[in-house]
Amino acid sequence: MYKLLFSEIAEKDLEKFSTDERIFIAQKLKYLAQNFDLLKKTKKVKKLQGYERYYRYVISRKIRAILEVEGDKLVILILRVGKRKDIYKDLEFLE
Repeated sequence: MYKLLFSEIAEKDLEKFSTDERIFIAQKLKYLAQNFDLLKKTKKVKKLQGYERYYRYVISRKIRAILEVEGDKLVILILRVGKRKDIYKDLEFLE
């Protein structure tokens, strides 16, 4: 099982969601931490094109998470969480 960490930006992103949505997102991220290696083989987790260490995770039809994986430490750092239409607009923070 991987350990989940959240960036400050991701914590602020989560504040934009309702309480019910935050609970749903938390459940999905917990599932991600428990099943990351399995989910990498599906379309739910995919490497971001042009970035070696970063992935996107499909939480729901409209919600995505951008994450970084530190393999040897088994850590998933959640960088951003947001609506699909907005999450990919501001990827400069990855550099």
